Amino acid sequence: MKRRFWWGMAQLGVLVVALSMGALAQGSQSTRFSGLLNDYSPASVSGPWEVRGEWSLQLNGNSGKAQFSAVLTMERSDEGVLLNGGGDFETGAGRHAHTHHITLRDATVTALPNGFRVTGTASVAGNGNPPPNFDISSPITVDITGGSIVPYANIHLSFGAPASSHFGSLAFSGVVQNVKNDD
Repeated sequence: MKRRFWWGMAQLGVLVVALSMGALAQGSQSTRFSGLLNDYSPASVSGPWEVRGEWSLQLNGNSGKAQFSAVLTMERSDEGVLLNGGGDFETGAGRHAHTHHITLRDATVTALPNGFRVTGTASVAGNGNPPPNFDISSPITVDITGGSIVPYANIHLSFGAPASSHFGSLAFSGVVQNVKNDD
């Protein structure tokens, strides 16, 4: 009789621990978003530049924090080459093709009526180095929005000063391709 009592208490203890760990896991569940950016910068920043690349974002459960990263290629559009590039349409050098890696850690998440916004100070690299014409740190804003059919459909990425001197102050638009909850 005592053995059954203690065995029952042990099973109850395991159940309590399992349930409390499940509750902790749900509270710390993260959601991962990923997709593509494909847009143009304004002509006012020695462009227009064609801007393309992949991005990813991770919401850290209910913490109100997120991580964001993007890898972008930029090259002058045909108009950008005519206005600023010397007329060489055939080479990457003529279009001033280059890359950017953007990383945002421990960013703040706020709700929007049709999605959410992530803000913080990002590090920005140009061709794997500090950018030649602006500081490595710059504020960015990432808006993830959608509608009634696709709740997370769009991304808008915008840069504050000093990076806005290169990227422009208008948001780059793109698409959310994947949303995954980490279980």
